[in-house]
Amino acid sequence: MTASKTYAKSADAVARLTPEQYRVTQENGTERPFTGELNDNKAKGIYVDIVSGEPLFASSDKYESGCGWPSFTRPIVDEHVVEKFDDSHGMRRVEVRSKHGDSHLGHVFNDGPKEATGLRYCINSASLRFIAIEDMEAEGYGELLSLFDTDTENA
Repeated sequence: MTASKTYAKSADAVARLTPEQYRVTQENGTERPFTGELNDNKAKGIYVDIVSGEPLFASSDKYESGCGWPSFTRPIVDEHVVEKFDDSHGMRRVEVRSKHGDSHLGHVFNDGPKEATGLRYCINSASLRFIAIEDMEAEGYGELLSLFDTDTENA
């Protein structure tokens, strides 16, 4: 899946970031809880890295965790999400970054829905760009439309 496209970080993409997007993705920042524009998004579609465009998460795997950030049970393509230990802020966590954009996305925790993966990918809105299902083909993500073939109630 998504093998036909190349994703990479570019100086132009980084230069287009807002100050908040830059702080989060390039300086490992965290947006304040319940302030991200995608936290309450319920539309069907995919979430891609704001820097590289690599597809990261699908609306069908998004759920309301109550933590104040968009939460997902799994990435679309495991290889697009890199996990690293993070010992900052006096705690040991697992940071998640985009593979090709090297953007800081957020963290993954083991307190997600047991009926899914048991994982909660807690992701900053500032690191993501949402592409609605009706725009996916035009934006070059048509091969991922199959993610929504059988999903009608979760997005």
